Amino acid sequence: MNGVPVLTGLPRLLRVFFRHWWAIAAVLAGTGTAAAQAPALSKAWVPDLGNGTYKNPVLYADYSDPDVVRVGSDFYLTSSSFNAVPGLQILHSKDLVNWSIIGAVFEAQPPLARYALPQHGNGVWAPAIRYHSQEFYIYYPDPDLGIFVTKAKNPAGPWSAPVCVKEAKGWIDPCPLWDADGKAYLVHGFAGSRAGIKTILAVSPMSADGKRLTGPDVLVFDGHKDQPTLEGPKFYKRNGYYYIFAPAGGVPTGWQLVLRSKSVYGPYEERIVMDQGKTTVNGPHQGAWVDTDAGEDWFLHFQDQGPYGRVVLLEPMVWKNDWPIIGEDPDGDGKGQPVRTHRKPRIAGKAQPLATPATSDEFGRARLGLQWQWHANPQDYWAYLNPAGGYLRLYSVALPEGFKNYWQVPNLLLQKLPADVFTATAKLAFSPRVEGEKVGLMMMGLDYAYLSIANTGGKLQLSQTVCKDADKLTAETASAPVEVPAAQARQPIYLRVAVKAGAKCQFSYSFNGQTFQPLGAEFQAREGKWIGAKMGLFCSRTAKFNDAGNADIDWFRVE
Repeated sequence: MNGVPVLTGLPRLLRVFFRHWWAIAAVLAGTGTAAAQAPALSKAWVPDLGNGTYKNPVLYADYSDPDVVRVGSDFYLTSSSFNAVPGLQILHSKDLVNWSIIGAVFEAQPPLARYALPQHGNGVWAPAIRYHSQEFYIYYPDPDLGIFVTKAKNPAGPWSAPVCVKEAKGWIDPCPLWDADGKAYLVHGFAGSRAGIKTILAVSPMSADGKRLTGPDVLVFDGHKDQPTLEGPKFYKRNGYYYIFAPAGGVPTGWQLVLRSKSVYGPYEERIVMDQGKTTVNGPHQGAWVDTDAGEDWFLHFQDQGPYGRVVLLEPMVWKNDWPIIGEDPDGDGKGQPVRTHRKPRIAGKAQPLATPATSDEFGRARLGLQWQWHANPQDYWAYLNPAGGYLRLYSVALPEGFKNYWQVPNLLLQKLPADVFTATAKLAFSPRVEGEKVGLMMMGLDYAYLSIANTGGKLQLSQTVCKDADKLTAETASAPVEVPAAQARQPIYLRVAVKAGAKCQFSYSFNGQTFQPLGAEFQAREGKWIGAKMGLFCSRTAKFNDAGNADIDWFRVE
């Protein structure tokens, strides 16, 4: 199957996907360009301290398993997107501290039918982004299907249709290396949940165009003795050494391992180059080494913060005796620990203006803000954006057959949590047509809660709903409803969630946008499957009907 675009099994759907791929990608590229024209600074978290220093995290959001590449004076970052689409979001920075979202690889994840329904924890796992022969490459694993590659001239898009480099179950976390002699290689790990083994790394020879493997897989390192849960390898070459940077020890408590060898197939020496040390930063590992055009070395990695997801930290990095030291090394033993604040990276060009990934959305552009992701491949009839009117219309979508809770629902429009403390408020007007239609502001995870307006008995009712262990398809529980006064039913209503430290959430509502009334008990947000909690909107209905009511979202603001 090497070199065959994606996998067989759904040929008609895939042919449709490929036939329309370039149109989709071209629109997406336009989205990235438009969104980059007027970036709004976050009101919740800005890592640049404005005095030549920064604070960690530089991305206080769930950009899990980050990888970064520098091209000239520009840095580009991508991360795991799992089942959320647009998938494989692309971020841009000039200084590794100030980041903006500029695009995504795909708006519909192939195979289309598979990802038409939520696939929690499946889909795009840890990717690698590289620049080779004047093109950007992203390699990503789908742990159930294989290793894929997509290319682009412009990182904002369009990106090519993914090509299956290796059809395999359980191959994960690929990263390419093009050597000086023109030969190419791919390193990867294994998912124990699919392959039945983990904590080993393998290298395969690859064609120069990066589209197929050309020889047998060679096991180059076994971490079972001292490096449990070894995964996420990144491949580099420096001073005649081949380096594999790989996390070990598990997501919440792990450390950063580096392997080196004079031969691409080993044997590899090993050294732990960063761990938690004496800091409060648990499990600092899995990320990317990158240099600046001023000659400095830096490392971006994640830290698991539970409901907030795997947030991204930036560490200084130096080389000593051809081994990297990441972070600060107070005792001089060659093993670093994370920094909380540090001077910003030196760059050759002018200082970059402050920038943060978008959060708020006034819905005044022709496309949704790039921070939004659907819970599965979207349908055109889920939403209508009216930039002239400045609103997003969400149509009520029938709940799926066998509905138990919203873990099963694809038309959730969500985004990552942007800080440890913030409020998110939506101003909306609800126009239902049939009994059982509902619009809500949701905090989604393994446990979830939402504040909703429902059409019940011809009246609008506000209530808070909570679901514990949603992944087990447990039933929801709802607070006593509050009836919306008849005079207010056709007027805007404001839904809000206030998030305190520790991701404790209080929902509230307002009829005037000034005075908010809490509704329901405080809710403890919880992470999703391999992701942080996400917040956003939905519009659904229980009735089978040949038309849909709608909710018009005037704006969504994060402060």
